[in-house]
Parts: sequence; structure tokens; C-alpha cells
Amino acid sequence: MTSLITQTNIKNPDDIYQKLIDLHKGLTPEQSQKVNAKLILLLTNHIGDINVIQQAIALAKPR
Repeated sequence: MTSLITQTNIKNPDDIYQKLIDLHKGLTPEQSQKVNAKLILLLTNHIGDINVIQQAIALAKPR
């Protein structure tokens, strides 16, 4: 079973953050929500491991 990686695992995290911010520029709140949903589904498909996805959901869920 694979575990969710929670420590920084990307090069240039600031660049990725900026790309995510830029993705939403000029979008309405509804368009922004749709873009987020599409991105989540694409990345979830890429991960493909239900255990990792369940771990991420548990950590992301508000408490």
C-alpha cells in the first residue's frame, strides 16, 4: 500500500503555486470551481491509488 506524501515533494513550489493562481485569473467563481473540479479529477486519475486518494481526502476535510 502506498502512503500519501505530505512533505514537500516538488521542485519550485512557488512556480506551481503561481500557475494555480494564474489558472483562475479572469474566471467567475463558478468557472473557478469547475476548473478546480476538473483539476482534482485529472490528478486523482493520475494518482490512481484509492488508498492515497482516501488519505488525501481525510487530510483535506475540514474538522
